[in-house]
Amino acid sequence: MTIAEQKLQALGLTLPAPAAPVANYVPFVVSGNLVTVSGQVSFSPDGLIKGIIGKDLDLPQGVEAARFCALNLIAQLKAACDGDLSRLRRVVRLGGFVACTADFIDHPKVINGASDLMVEVFGEAGKHARAAVGVPSLPLGAAVEIDGLFEIA
Repeated sequence: MTIAEQKLQALGLTLPAPAAPVANYVPFVVSGNLVTVSGQVSFSPDGLIKGIIGKDLDLPQGVEAARFCALNLIAQLKAACDGDLSRLRRVVRLGGFVACTADFIDHPKVINGASDLMVEVFGEAGKHARAAVGVPSLPLGAAVEIDGLFEIA
């Protein structure tokens, strides 16, 4: 078990099986020492967290949805690393999309759910550049979707 997996376990989190694509794309691409992970939606152990933040869901529920996106990103990263998360050198960038009302302005706070988990699991290597954008809807009705770029050994 890697240090990252030990940290996940200490947080009471279990990596899910990597989600299969729902359209014509691959879940990740490895190019040299970079892994690009396709957008991961807010699947939790209880199913997809759906809704519009500011209407159906509040800020803490949005943060939780983003945290599950990050967990799903880590699951895809592990698959890209042939099961060895110790190959991670850096979380380079996260791109966050928040399904929200037009007047919702706390997109960064929602995506902090993912950013915070990356730092909790990977320490300094988890610190990254980021975007947080509000959108009117996301695939499957998901509340949050996040993609990622990672540097590996």
